[in-house]
Amino acid sequence: MRRLILGVLVLVMSVLGGCDSGSKLPDPLEAGWNNTAVCEVLIDNDEMRVLKCSFAPGVGHDKHYHPAHYAYAIAGSRFRIEDKNGVREVDFPTGSNYYSEGVEWHKALNIGDSNAVVLIIENK
Repeated sequence: MRRLILGVLVLVMSVLGGCDSGSKLPDPLEAGWNNTAVCEVLIDNDEMRVLKCSFAPGVGHDKHYHPAHYAYAIAGSRFRIEDKNGVREVDFPTGSNYYSEGVEWHKALNIGDSNAVVLIIENK
């Protein structure tokens, strides 16, 4: 009986993500750069979560996913982005913004010569 209960518990935890052995990617808050956080929570309530992410030159964001979100560059820079389509370099200048329906996965690296600060706003 104890084995049956343990087996059911493991199955439930696996379905809920509690025993995910690393296959699930982190979200932008959980992902950092070389085990160091790059994002902080500015607000998190029933309607939205707002993150402020900071990237000095040479600092990036390890592989992660994004739910649908809006992003705004408080301070811009140039980034190398890697995703399922390959690697590209993009400018994200101060004051620029975009909306995304979500990103399955990507990695980013600030290859510019200035600090970048990006707001990420996710609806819940």
